[in-house]
Amino acid sequence: MKKTKIMFKASLPVAALFLLASCGGNEARDHNQDGHDHAHTTTTEAPAATGAPVLKNEQLNAVYDQYLKLSDALIQSDANAAQVAANALEAGAKSLEGGSAIAENAAKISATSDVEAQRVAYENISNEIIALVKKDGLASGEIYVEHCPMAFNDKGASWLSNSKDIRNPYFGDKMMSCGEVTETIK
Repeated sequence: MKKTKIMFKASLPVAALFLLASCGGNEARDHNQDGHDHAHTTTTEAPAATGAPVLKNEQLNAVYDQYLKLSDALIQSDANAAQVAANALEAGAKSLEGGSAIAENAAKISATSDVEAQRVAYENISNEIIALVKKDGLASGEIYVEHCPMAFNDKGASWLSNSKDIRNPYFGDKMMSCGEVTETIK
């Protein structure tokens, strides 16, 4: 009996190591698929290798990456992070054909620390980016158009995401899962 307990205790660290290794691989894979990079700001892998969608227009792809960072900041109701992301989004959108409205609204977000005002400008950015992504298309992957019918006093508002999971940038943690996928862009 004691020999069995000793063998069992000795095998626990090995089992834990295998469990952590297998879970860690899935976490990294899921992390990249949701399109929000919380731990790293740069990557050496190509976007296609991580499962993230790749847009046909390289400039729009870069703007879309900044848009996702802005979305994440608003999901977290972090006005300061939204200002930083909007500043980068504005810079990229200025050189993007058809990006002037995006740049203008990103500047509005950069200029205020009021998260509700940021969300109003974000809706305009989302509408512009949705139109551009639909027009230009994707080289690989899928992007989801998600819609919250309760945003802005039940007027409703849409946004783009790399994941079917709803993480609402218009309400953040107040109503994180309010919304639905209304379209898949391929």
